[in-house]
Amino acid sequence: MRLSFISVGAWWVLFTLPVFVWVKEKRPDNVLPFGAAIRAGGRELMGTIRHLRTDKTLLWFLLAYWFYIDGVNTIIKMAVDYGLSLGLEQSALITALLITQFVGFPAALAFGWLGKRIGARTGIFIAIGVYGAASLYAYFLDSELEFFGLAIVIGLVQGGIQSLSRSLYGRLIPPGRAGEFFGFYNLMGKAASILGPLLTGVVALLTRDSPLAIVSISILFVIGALFLRKVPANS
Repeated sequence: MRLSFISVGAWWVLFTLPVFVWVKEKRPDNVLPFGAAIRAGGRELMGTIRHLRTDKTLLWFLLAYWFYIDGVNTIIKMAVDYGLSLGLEQSALITALLITQFVGFPAALAFGWLGKRIGARTGIFIAIGVYGAASLYAYFLDSELEFFGLAIVIGLVQGGIQSLSRSLYGRLIPPGRAGEFFGFYNLMGKAASILGPLLTGVVALLTRDSPLAIVSISILFVIGALFLRKVPANS
């Protein structure tokens, strides 16, 4: 298990080297002092929030994204703990995680192709539906084989929902302000790991039923889908 951390570190170093060696960044003409940079960043953030108050389409999407990506992040973070609560071996859980990653790469490419054909919004709806169904099916899991099958299903949509979300968001943001708005988008993505663990924890505490706690995650996908419906289909 400890060797896996070495492999991850080697992976990061290997694929960071090309950036350090070949990517050259132009130094800004006017470098702000630290305090001024903090104030400028604060003003930019407030400007982003003010724009969201007037752009309802963008606001609806971000609300939808916050809920459904919270569900996605919760499943990623709690999959191993849930498997352990079912009595599955740790080696089987690691295998399931690897299956998800190996399936996820080609599936993300396939979802990109699908998004071009049917639209990013429709593709996200499909992924949300799969995630919701998977969280419901998790209630009936009782074997390693079924856990592996669920890992494959999750892998089919995990990369796709993230890539299509960025694609749709990129079409909604104002021209020339991509850095500002994607910074806000990434901030929301990082913060979207709160409701899911809280929800599953409360349900597990009240019911003493781990499968039912996992099922509760489906609520986040339902709310996310309802907000996403308010985003025009031609966005």
